[in-house]
Amino acid sequence: MKIAERFPSDPIAAVTHANPYPYYEDLVARAPLAYDDALGLWVAASAEAVTAVLTSDLGRVRPPAEPVPRALLGSSAAEIFRRFVRMNDGPRHHVLKHAVAATLASLDETRLAGPSREWARQLAAETADLGLVTDFAFRLPIYTVGSLLGVPQDQLPRLARSMGDFVTAAAPGSLPEAVARGKEAAELLLGLFRPLLVDPDAVGLLPILAREARAVGENEDEAILANGIGFLFQAHDATAGLIGNTLLALAAQPEVRRQAASDPGRLRQVLQEVVRYDPPIQNTRRFVARDGLVAGCSMKEGDAVLVVLAAANRDPAVEDGRCFTFGIGPHACPGETLATTIAKAGIESLLHAGIDFERLADLVIYRPSANARIPLFAASPDVQSRG
Repeated sequence: MKIAERFPSDPIAAVTHANPYPYYEDLVARAPLAYDDALGLWVAASAEAVTAVLTSDLGRVRPPAEPVPRALLGSSAAEIFRRFVRMNDGPRHHVLKHAVAATLASLDETRLAGPSREWARQLAAETADLGLVTDFAFRLPIYTVGSLLGVPQDQLPRLARSMGDFVTAAAPGSLPEAVARGKEAAELLLGLFRPLLVDPDAVGLLPILAREARAVGENEDEAILANGIGFLFQAHDATAGLIGNTLLALAAQPEVRRQAASDPGRLRQVLQEVVRYDPPIQNTRRFVARDGLVAGCSMKEGDAVLVVLAAANRDPAVEDGRCFTFGIGPHACPGETLATTIAKAGIESLLHAGIDFERLADLVIYRPSANARIPLFAASPDVQSRG
């Protein structure tokens, strides 16, 4: 087979390719950091280049001229997005980032395990049909994190629908009708969370976030609400992708699946391998704020860099098992424990629910995305709507 047929056309198409990893390995060896004329941006693929880009003080997580996706402007969705600490680089965001990290640090694996397992058990009981596995993968992180934030149980289905719409609306290239649904969803999300913030008897992560935020001098309720929603925003795609990609890994390896079903330690190892070798988030971007050198390359203000985390994970120069999936540097994601604990609970429940792993790989397609590798199982109406 010719390379042109075997490889995806570019690192964005690779995200949803059946097997992008030979291409990524070739990219690391052939073009560790190079300008892609067809895409109109730099591509960082090697561990060294990815590290340099993610730690450079020239990089920004959003284009300086477009801190909020234009399609969201004039809506509550834009105001929420504008306040996300992981999507902005302003001084107030930097301060609030410490409060977000401290709040997540209060969630150790022990505290997470109980609600993760309970929701996984309940949702898995509704997932006998393979066409519902995708729905399970998206709902589990939102039900778990939503309940930890303090959202009432009877509001969790509404929360899951609203988060799905909001995340879709914020993605590049979303259709106008999807953007309109996302704007409506943002209003619903704020309506769910505002009472939790003002209730003196409320318990959960949102009151902890409010306390931590005020301790660092951030007293704006809207910023606290936005970053409470941000926990769900970050968990939505990453955890769904991790669940789906782990299911595929287990489907392809029956003996490992049998081991994982009886040994939680083995399942944890499988999840760690999937995080590195078939990660849910394949790439991220940085935008150059001013002219300068990044990894020895001269870049101009306004240049975009596609940071291929999944390729850096495959770089043979990395000998210590370092993983780039959750990023490094100022915008590293602090939610690794959150995602892996929820995913582990979900996989355990599905292993014991009797789903047909032998058919999973035959049913899979990947949700269209420029950065998230999320399997969709079977062609049910619900799965199609996720695209």
